[in-house]
Amino acid sequence: MEIGRKAGPIATIARGALTYTEGAAPVGETTIYDLASLTKVLATAAVVASQLGRDRMRLNDRIGHWIDAWSSEERQNVTIRDLLEHCSGLPGHRHYFETRSGRESFEPAICEEPLEYVPRTASIYSDPGFMLLGFAIENVAGSPLDRLFDSWRNAELGSGIELRYRPPAEWLERTAPTEAGAPGAATRGVVHDENAAALGGVAAHAGLFGTAAAVGACARWWLTTPTLPRFSQKSAVPGSSRALAWDTMLPTSSCGTKLSPHAIGHTGFTGTSLWIDPAQDLYVAFLSNRVHPTRAGEGIQEARRALHDAVVTDLSL
Repeated sequence: MEIGRKAGPIATIARGALTYTEGAAPVGETTIYDLASLTKVLATAAVVASQLGRDRMRLNDRIGHWIDAWSSEERQNVTIRDLLEHCSGLPGHRHYFETRSGRESFEPAICEEPLEYVPRTASIYSDPGFMLLGFAIENVAGSPLDRLFDSWRNAELGSGIELRYRPPAEWLERTAPTEAGAPGAATRGVVHDENAAALGGVAAHAGLFGTAAAVGACARWWLTTPTLPRFSQKSAVPGSSRALAWDTMLPTSSCGTKLSPHAIGHTGFTGTSLWIDPAQDLYVAFLSNRVHPTRAGEGIQEARRALHDAVVTDLSL
């Protein structure tokens, strides 16, 4: 875990072990985690911000302008903004990986997916929506998403930041395992999300790996960039708590009750989260491998809330 402000980290805490096996290696400050859906805000939102800044795309661009297969009449008005705000009408999740692999197979499946509601009338957190957003970004820039992210990271954070898709072999020994596959075998260094795996480990909704320090570097970038107000503005969709890729502060949020109403954040299924509070000049990057040895574990939401409340309380003393 890393806690910090614009100026830099103020606390780094590493506790526990990589597995429940007796004698397991301890977690360290350089432990690599599968960041899961933090990919949406650390990679995808950052790349979108870069493309917007270069005027290569606009939030109100229609998806059909960038994705030819997005062509049926009921989805013609869906925009880049709608995918970022999870209000496109697409469902929350689909097991495309069971029968498909690669963009050439995923893209038509998503474009043919029946919409579950009229776009912009509701908000359903949608992995298919972000997968489609990733395909659109690649068409905008004419480059694969992982290369776009690497270019953004190197330019904005520095090439030494340990944050990337498809982690290299030299990271494996210090990578936290995720869910066990065959008896006694845990997955390490391969993305846990099955749809992201079927897309070759590079997707807009999941696939990023990194350390707490790397996530903290991203948080400081967001705290200092002029882009933050634009991406943290709450959606106008009825009943939505979403901003552009980010979620916003609610009494029931994973960040607890002590961050300000201006806070934005996101969680990851593997047990990760990042919350940023510009009003308090504070971020909390919390990484764990909750899904090891099985995704059936409970209690992460309560732990996240208690952790953030404790951090804010301690800093205010």
